[in-house]
Amino acid sequence: MLQIQHSFTGPDQGTKGTLYLVPTPIGNLEDMTFRAVNTLKTVDVILAEDTRNTQKLLNHFDITTGQMSYHQHNSQSRIPQIIEMLEAGQNIAQVSDAGMPAISDPGFELVQAAIAANLTVVPLPGANAALTGLIASGLSTDQFAFIGFLPRKKSEKKAFLDNLVNFPYTMMFYESPFRLGQTLEDCQSAFGPDRQVVVVRELTKKFEEITRGSLADLVAHFDENKTIKGEICFYIAGNDDPSTDESLLQAALDDMPIKEQVQWWETHESMSTKDAIKQVAKQTGINKREVYAKYHEI
Repeated sequence: MLQIQHSFTGPDQGTKGTLYLVPTPIGNLEDMTFRAVNTLKTVDVILAEDTRNTQKLLNHFDITTGQMSYHQHNSQSRIPQIIEMLEAGQNIAQVSDAGMPAISDPGFELVQAAIAANLTVVPLPGANAALTGLIASGLSTDQFAFIGFLPRKKSEKKAFLDNLVNFPYTMMFYESPFRLGQTLEDCQSAFGPDRQVVVVRELTKKFEEITRGSLADLVAHFDENKTIKGEICFYIAGNDDPSTDESLLQAALDDMPIKEQVQWWETHESMSTKDAIKQVAKQTGINKREVYAKYHEI
C-alpha cells in the first residue's frame, strides 16, 4: 500500500508524537550537529543503546532529557511500549552508542513498527563510520554496497564471501578488532591475495589509522600487529575484471539446453536465428548442424 509521509522540521507534529533518528559522533564530539543537539533537548525521551554511554554525551551538551534503554536484548518488549508513547503524543529520539541509528542495530525494527502504525519518522543526517571511511579509502565510490558484519560460523562465512567474489562494486564491512586478522585471511582465501583492501580504525579519534594495500599485504601486517583496538571498518575493492561477467554468462548458458541458448542470444542480443546458432556452436564447440537440429527439434 502506498504511503507518503510529509515531515515537519520541528517536534510539534500534532496529537501524535514523532520518532527522530539522531546520529551521534563516532569519536570526535565536535561532529555532533546543532540540529541533533536541539532535537535531543526538545524531545520527551531519548532511546539509548547504552544509557551510561549516552549520558556522557548528554552531559557534554547540557542535555537534560530523560533516557530509556533500547537495545537488541530488550527491543521486542520495548517496541509496543514505545509505539503507545508515540501515539499518546510523546516525541522520541533514538540514538545508538555511536554513529547512525538503525544501522547494524535494532532501530530498523522500531522504524518498521512506527511506519506500520502510521507514525512520523524523521531521520537526521550525521556521522556514519562506514561512509566516513569509504571516502578516504581510495577505492571506487561511484557504486558501493554496505555488507556490515560477516557471519560468525566458519562455513557460513566462507559461503558468504564466496558469493561476493565477483561483486563488481566496493564492499563495506564492520568487524571486531579481535576477529580482524582471521577475517582478512578468510577474505584472502576467497578473493585472492591481490585484491585491494583498506582497513580504517578509530575514525575521528586521536589514534585514527587507515591501512591500504593488497589482501596479502594487510594479512601480513596484521599478523605482525595482532594487538589492535578500536572500532574497525574495512573495504574490499569490487571485481573489475570484465572477463568475469563473460565467464559468469557462459557458465549460466552452459546449464541451458541448446535450444534455450539459441533463444537467449536471439532475445538478449537481437541476433537472427542463423547468427544465434553460429554463436552457440562457437561457444560450445558443438557442430553447427547439430545445434540447428537441436534448435528445430529435428
